[in-house]
Amino acid sequence: MGPSLIAALIVVAIAGFALVRTVRIVPQATAGIVERLGRYHRTLLPGLNLVVPFIDRIKGTIDLREQVVSFPPQPVITSDNLVVSIDTVIYFQVVDPRAATYEIANFLIGVEQLTVTTLRNVVGGMDLERTLTSREEINTELRGVLDDATGKWGIRVNRVELKAIDPPASIQDSMEKQMRADRDKRAAVLAAEGQKQAAILTAEGQKQAVVLKARGEAEAAVLRAQAEAEAKAMRAKGEADAIAMVFRAIHEGKPDQELLAYQYLRTLPEIAKGDSNKVWIVPSEMGKALEGLGGLFTNITGAGEPGANGAGPAEGPPGAPGELDAAGQGGGRGGAGRDSVGRDMSGKDTPAAG
Repeated sequence: MGPSLIAALIVVAIAGFALVRTVRIVPQATAGIVERLGRYHRTLLPGLNLVVPFIDRIKGTIDLREQVVSFPPQPVITSDNLVVSIDTVIYFQVVDPRAATYEIANFLIGVEQLTVTTLRNVVGGMDLERTLTSREEINTELRGVLDDATGKWGIRVNRVELKAIDPPASIQDSMEKQMRADRDKRAAVLAAEGQKQAAILTAEGQKQAVVLKARGEAEAAVLRAQAEAEAKAMRAKGEADAIAMVFRAIHEGKPDQELLAYQYLRTLPEIAKGDSNKVWIVPSEMGKALEGLGGLFTNITGAGEPGANGAGPAEGPPGAPGELDAAGQGGGRGGAGRDSVGRDMSGKDTPAAG
């Protein structure tokens, strides 16, 4: 192999090496930083790029996608001097590869330390209860501080999340007891409210029931009174009509004194009935009618006895109609000084024994 061939092979090797160093392919969502003679020259975009070999040097590639970094838990002291452990998650994206390369040596460490210091500053102004209940407020404040501080680094912080806030074990026990007591209190209050509402509803129901019952009794009493009044009116009308009919029938029949006396004698046994009927009064107006009726009975009796034709005495036998007992039947003596209606010979009414 001659010297010329060796020289040609060396030239080809150098040309191939130079070609390889000249052509650079940058993947998608990445950027390459090119330094020329030790200074920043330009940023390579995704795709095929050409650089000057042995003069330009690619310092490195930067990932332009959004990155998620989880930092280990950090102890943070609250305003009420309680130590809580907080771990965070940062969502950020490199928007300026040159600044991310030359403004800070390691932007991940910078973001982590800045997150820790900002978190302690924010949580240090809150008590434990507010820290546990104000995650969104802490996230927003952390994001604002980190975005402002990392802007010159070519980094944009999109979101900050608190993964967990862990208070000490003793504080957790106290909080659980407090929460349990608060829940028991709310349960007791709700039970008392339920009993109160039930008692009120029961009282209202009883009140309405009493009112409705009283109203129903009043309406029933009114209806009964109206019914009784109508019944009395109808009975009175019926009695009036019956009396009118009897009165009309009596006047149309034109009864004589003997008939009236006979009807009165028929009613005497009804008047004398009852244990309390000891004394009863015979009206004086009935005397003449009874005298006429007694005379009629005397004439009928005298016609069938020996004294009727003058053969014997016509008065004084037992049972003659000259005297009446309490039942209105004949059986006394005829000439004893009283007539058959319990009236003495002077014409005055006297009470007869029942």
